[in-house]
Amino acid sequence: MRLPSLKQLVVAITMAATGTASAGVIRVDEAAFQAGAGLITFSEFALGTVNPVYTPAAYGGGGGSPDVTFDGYFTGQSPGAGNPAACPAGAAVSGCVLGNPTGPLSLDSASPNTFITTDGANPTSPVLSGTPRFNGSIAILFSSAQFGVGLSGGFFNAVGGTAITAFDAAGNVIGSVSNTGLGIEFLGLVTDNGQAEIAGLLFSLVGEEPAGFAIDNLRFGQRGQVIEPTPVPEPASIALFGLGLAGLTALRRRARRHPAA
Repeated sequence: MRLPSLKQLVVAITMAATGTASAGVIRVDEAAFQAGAGLITFSEFALGTVNPVYTPAAYGGGGGSPDVTFDGYFTGQSPGAGNPAACPAGAAVSGCVLGNPTGPLSLDSASPNTFITTDGANPTSPVLSGTPRFNGSIAILFSSAQFGVGLSGGFFNAVGGTAITAFDAAGNVIGSVSNTGLGIEFLGLVTDNGQAEIAGLLFSLVGEEPAGFAIDNLRFGQRGQVIEPTPVPEPASIALFGLGLAGLTALRRRARRHPAA
């Protein structure tokens, strides 16, 4: 009997532990975005600008940087006002977005506008708000897919009520992260497979948020511009790996004791 090599066993155990599913997301903080990453502060255009269009020249992006555009939600989605009962408990219907986008991912021009406005609760005002002011969802579309994205959201008065959700170019959900604190909080994520797959981002309500919300300091970039977090093996994966090594050791001992005739 030919036994598997240690390398073959490690590969098999890794596949069994992690699976071969499509990309998900890993949460990151603002420090993960390096100097070369894109940064939009919403001070680049005049107050009142509706659905601003950012070319790389508008925000100082280098070669290969994307155009970034905004609206209320993506094509294929619908406002919470059309079916309030389907919105998360406690969420204002104006900030609730229902359904998933259709592909290819695009902004819905019929959705409520976004606009640049002041915010006395945000120390880096101006900000970008949805409609109505501080109570509307915000969709962000990148002309080329990104590895990592993030933004400063708030002012939050409830934990877990607001989230960013990342979508790929076909409109599939990649993953989301929600606020874990109050006030102004940075919400950031990268793909967990290391690939540039984030074509769009939706900032919307997933629960109660009594004080309203807006975004500022939008960050985005590719690998190298955004630091990947160091993966930490899950306890179950470590245990599985240990069992695999123990099994291989036992098989080899048995083979030595009972050589093939």
